[in-house]
Amino acid sequence: MLGLHAIDLARFQFAFTVSFHIIFPAFSIGLASYLMVLEGLWLKTGKDVYIKLYHFWIRIFAVAFGLGVVSGVVMAYEFGTNWSGFAEKAGDITGVLLTYEVLTAFFLEAGFLGIMLFGQARVSKRLHFFATCMVAIGTLISATWILMSNSWMQTPAGFEMVDGRFEPVSWLEIMFNPSFPYRLLHMVLAAFISVSFVVGGVGGYHLLRDKEDKAARKMFSMAMWMAVVTLPIQIMVGDAHGLNTLEHQPAKLAAMEGYWGPKSGETGVPLTLFALPNMETAQNDYALEIPNLASLYLTHSLHGEIQGLSSFPKDEWPDVPLVFWSFRIMVGLGMAMLGIGVLGLFLRWRKRLYDTRWFHRLTFFTLPIGFIAIVAGWVTTEAGRQPWVIYGLLKTVDAVSPLNAGSVAASLSGFIVVYAIIFGIGIYYMAKLIRKEPMGDVPDGGPGHERHPKRPFSVVEQELDDEEVRS
Repeated sequence: MLGLHAIDLARFQFAFTVSFHIIFPAFSIGLASYLMVLEGLWLKTGKDVYIKLYHFWIRIFAVAFGLGVVSGVVMAYEFGTNWSGFAEKAGDITGVLLTYEVLTAFFLEAGFLGIMLFGQARVSKRLHFFATCMVAIGTLISATWILMSNSWMQTPAGFEMVDGRFEPVSWLEIMFNPSFPYRLLHMVLAAFISVSFVVGGVGGYHLLRDKEDKAARKMFSMAMWMAVVTLPIQIMVGDAHGLNTLEHQPAKLAAMEGYWGPKSGETGVPLTLFALPNMETAQNDYALEIPNLASLYLTHSLHGEIQGLSSFPKDEWPDVPLVFWSFRIMVGLGMAMLGIGVLGLFLRWRKRLYDTRWFHRLTFFTLPIGFIAIVAGWVTTEAGRQPWVIYGLLKTVDAVSPLNAGSVAASLSGFIVVYAIIFGIGIYYMAKLIRKEPMGDVPDGGPGHERHPKRPFSVVEQELDDEEVRS
């Protein structure tokens, strides 16, 4: 396929499936916590607007949760089909961590999801709220185990090599490996921020239709508060994560900064705002730099030095242009989101938050910005680790299954077609749900008020009336 080898196709297939998958768990993590807050506020205040918003967003959550489960199952099979070398050598560690994710988080979510979606008329208010809390906590536990596994691959610890296999020695060191705390906080905050922009975008859309809509005002206000509070925290966590990367994965950090090494007469590391990294000449073409600024935030000294890419063997360099630009996309979008949050705070201070139509349009059109930043950050993390699957210990070429390019190309083509259909329909369906009025009538019993068994996705069936189906 286009002259590519099996390993290139296997990498692209995993990147393709993971890029789809990472969006929906992040959406579920943030939205489950938002639902928990909404129901808690309803129980505390008794205000109708909170339970109306809860019913509005729980339908969207049901679709996103289902899509996340479907896309996650695929990757588990890929470990065996495409990456049997990795599974054989590291399965005694990563397999256990992923198993605990299923036994704790997934079972917790599955056990309470039915009550959350369909049990409001059958259980007490407090028990239903408890179910919502358990689902929200389950999504966070799931993220914890997944990031433990992935972080161990980035900064391995607590193991010994036995006959070419990674055998556990200390599970505490494996789970709480050096990069895990930073990566967990960074990802969970990214999920909260992404969902705040989805909620804000939907609120902006409904404010454009009716600026007096109470539910739209409430969700828009909550989203803007969430953005302006969490983004400064995310910047601080991201800075700490960068320093951790400098210590444990210096080649990745050098690629993120586009730093090849000190030039003649140069003291300190410049911040490269724009460049076309050239791996053949080991330099940046058309570079636009601010002298010494990278030294300041990486070493806290204007003249601090870090290892450049020239300090590492060339066959251990990641794809520098890809890592360099994906990192800048993530950071650039993060700063744009901070700017939107600060602008929202200014408009709130001027008492114009619900009347400024251009700002509502801006929030609507930037609705997916958080998820784009998440995918860009994932590319930075995973591509920056290359050519290693387990950093510094197991190369990607030694982890791939003995497959021919044709078989991988066939399965990749199938995935592209199936994903385009399934996720296209899912996203279209969520868009239809988003168009509904947040304060529309909802049966007292919630989505599952009828007294007969329901399928999980049936939580959204009643939401589309005949007129919308025909449109």
